[in-house]
Amino acid sequence: MRRAEAAARPGYSQRLFVDKLPEGTDLFLTYLQAMLGSLNATCELDPGELEALVKELRPVLRPDGRASALWKMVMPRIPEALGRLRDLGLTLVVVSNSDGTVERSLDAAGLRPFFSVVVDSAIAGYEKPDPRIFAHALERAGATPDRTLHIGDIYHADVLGARGAGIHALLLDPYNDWPIDTLDQVERLPDLSAVADRLTAERRRLPSSR
Repeated sequence: MRRAEAAARPGYSQRLFVDKLPEGTDLFLTYLQAMLGSLNATCELDPGELEALVKELRPVLRPDGRASALWKMVMPRIPEALGRLRDLGLTLVVVSNSDGTVERSLDAAGLRPFFSVVVDSAIAGYEKPDPRIFAHALERAGATPDRTLHIGDIYHADVLGARGAGIHALLLDPYNDWPIDTLDQVERLPDLSAVADRLTAERRRLPSSR
């Protein structure tokens, strides 16, 4: 499931941010359809069967319709990586396209203490890639764009959105699924542990006086 979800991100991002889905489209159904279309167990279903399965699963996965009912699993080594990043003296911030429940989800997962600021698009009033949500996060964190790195796994929302706000961007791409032209020059790493490794190495190369 984790592999299928990662494989589905480029196509879902293209449909959502480039092709533009019709007004009123159920984005969660679209997301599920993209993911199950990449899963070995379901990718060979005909379109009608896949659509029926997705509609059956939706109320099971999100019984109250809220994102907090679904996003509960902490991926391996995430707390360790966040702790390492925090120990580098970095201010950690969450910027999420959500429905007002992301802070609750972070609390339930035990991850909220790692973050100084949590920005939820439903509360902020803007969604990635709108640069205003990034500007809002910068203001709350007391940060400047030139000294901020945004890390995300959806190219059109995270990389292009951050760049639109003048922020450095890094794409999490664990299986090299994103067919991005090499001229784009976006750096890709597989996960937050790799990010912590990279930033730790960069910190060690800095002169001790800095």
